[in-house]
Amino acid sequence: MSAENVTPVLEARKVTMQFGGLKALSEFELELRPRELVGLIGPNGAGKTTAFNAITGVYAPSAGDVLVAGERVNGLRPHVICQRGIARTFQNIRLFKDLTALDNVRVACHHRRAAGFTAAFFRTTGYLEDERSIRRRAEEYLAVMGLSHRRDELARNLPYGEQRRLEIARALATGPKLLCLDEPAAGMNASEKVSLLELIRKIRDDFGLAILLIEHDMRVVMGVSERLVVLDHGKTISRGSPEKVRNDPKVIEAYLGDAYLAEKHISVPGEGA
Repeated sequence: MSAENVTPVLEARKVTMQFGGLKALSEFELELRPRELVGLIGPNGAGKTTAFNAITGVYAPSAGDVLVAGERVNGLRPHVICQRGIARTFQNIRLFKDLTALDNVRVACHHRRAAGFTAAFFRTTGYLEDERSIRRRAEEYLAVMGLSHRRDELARNLPYGEQRRLEIARALATGPKLLCLDEPAAGMNASEKVSLLELIRKIRDDFGLAILLIEHDMRVVMGVSERLVVLDHGKTISRGSPEKVRNDPKVIEAYLGDAYLAEKHISVPGEGA
């Protein structure tokens, strides 16, 4: 099947978010196909997280449509949209701080379980096998994120970078078609960012996911994204390949600025930077 005939994982059609007199997002459009890796960038207040919130059901769009695998999901609750195949992380980490790393991931596996309430109440053989299966899957996701050695530690006690990884592991455990990452490199040092770049690519390749990435670090987002969408004051001002976007005068003026012009180029971590 050609790429043109593949149903997009996500379509945002003229999505608008209005809060009183403030239009935080104006006719936002985006299409992601399976295995695409797209960056969403722009200055603070541009509407990036608002776009994420409209896509994932935190907000119901004031106008426009959000479709997941061809089905309109406007107005559905976030957990229902998650079950349809969209998982996300947050700019501010939202782990269950008093649960272990393993239990944080196990929680995310439960919506995919086979046993129902009655089986759980009577602790049937099917229920117990289901629990063992969930535990195995949770341990596999921890291993993917390099966190097996932290399985029994409380989330609050993990170093910051590992909390970020745990949040991604929990999102993966929901079995998404699309993973939305909201500033995953925030608070990381340079070596952690290099590792994150490699990890994001590995997740896309190993799980066959589409990934939508919000990130302020231009080295990260330019280094990993196949194409970019740029917002400013809720409006899309540019879209295309990283090369096209970083040379767009509107993007330089609104976002990259004089420091970018002085630097002339943006290098990728681990490649001479």
